[in-house]
Amino acid sequence: MTDKIRIAGIIRESIVDGKGLRFVVFGQGCPHRCPGCHNPQTHDFSGGKSVPIASLVQEIRKNPLLQGVTFSGGEPFAQPEAFSALAKEIKAFSRKLDLTVYSGYTYEQLLDLPGAPELLALCDYLIDGPFILEERDISLKFRGSRNQRYIDLNRTRLAGKVVLAAESIVPARKRYQTA
Repeated sequence: MTDKIRIAGIIRESIVDGKGLRFVVFGQGCPHRCPGCHNPQTHDFSGGKSVPIASLVQEIRKNPLLQGVTFSGGEPFAQPEAFSALAKEIKAFSRKLDLTVYSGYTYEQLLDLPGAPELLALCDYLIDGPFILEERDISLKFRGSRNQRYIDLNRTRLAGKVVLAAESIVPARKRYQTA
């Protein structure tokens, strides 16, 4: 098991990277390099810095208000062992934090990617699929383009098929009339 992880950075408190107040870990390195990517600085596999997983765990433990942790990128599944080690530590906390992971791979692709099923098994939510600039939609909750899915992994495991998170349903836009 690895004790270090290569990251681009962290955000100690975010409300835009999953449900509730979250700690976000941005993995360094991404094979997808989606045009229009929100985090292009995370693409280079030799960029960022290597940090001890224990130091991230310590940072996460400091904030009792956190409701969850998000793994973003870059591509977390480019380092499945390191992110799995971090996820195991987080899941061992006495207070339960949910885990959300972003990936440019689809859920179906991840099932066949070495190391990915182990990380998926530790996560509660997955936002999957590459960012597609032509499908960009700022009204989507926690997603950047319409092709991406917000998957409830716990319900997916129980159902044996992909189950979308309730938050992924976007209400019809209200039309306002002026007097």
